[in-house]
Amino acid sequence: MSGETGPIDQLDAVLVRALLQDARATLAALAQASGLSVSAVQARVRRLEKRGVITGYRAQVAAEAVGMPLAAFIEISPLDPAHQDLIPTQLEGLCEIEACHSVAGDAAYILFVRVAGPGRLEELIRQIRDTAQVTTRTTVVLQTYFEERPPMVLTAEE
Repeated sequence: MSGETGPIDQLDAVLVRALLQDARATLAALAQASGLSVSAVQARVRRLEKRGVITGYRAQVAAEAVGMPLAAFIEISPLDPAHQDLIPTQLEGLCEIEACHSVAGDAAYILFVRVAGPGRLEELIRQIRDTAQVTTRTTVVLQTYFEERPPMVLTAEE
């Protein structure tokens, strides 16, 4: 990353919004959406990647279709608060953990997990407790109305 920070301009915002809608958009489609030439779009997209505004491109997969229909939030608190900073590193190898957030409140972290079913959730909770020496509190997701919303893309003018 170049270290350049701050809001993006309106043309960059158009490109980012278009890529959020379709990460596979061609440079020609981005040029049409922005009114720029293909070479100008390519240069801007590369600059956005270099700045760390665009951090990657990925496929979105239906969890149910790949056998991971059960989602849950797991609040965790260290048994020994002196070891709190080690928890994310200790848990990063557990592939069912999709996100680990440090939070303010009663818990130290909140994990978002997806598993094949209740039995696997119970095993995962046991693994988390044993691996990181934490207490847990779990909330099972019954239904998801929306998730993975892209962030609002603001410009310097907004």
